[in-house]
Amino acid sequence: MLKTRIKRRTAVAERAAGRLTDIQASIVALGDDDLLDLADIFARDTHTVLWELASAEMRKRNLSL
Repeated sequence: MLKTRIKRRTAVAERAAGRLTDIQASIVALGDDDLLDLADIFARDTHTVLWELASAEMRKRNLSL
């Protein structure tokens, strides 16, 4: 039972890590205008993970809102 639970949790964690990698790759693949649009959508009072990913990519490209 414990081995099954560990395997299941490992599989869930691997899928989550894979999705995060896919999201990051999608953000990197955006053109400058689309990246700025994404950052603008998520630039609210509370910063989200998507805002932080978009913001990091904007810093790499030397872009600002």
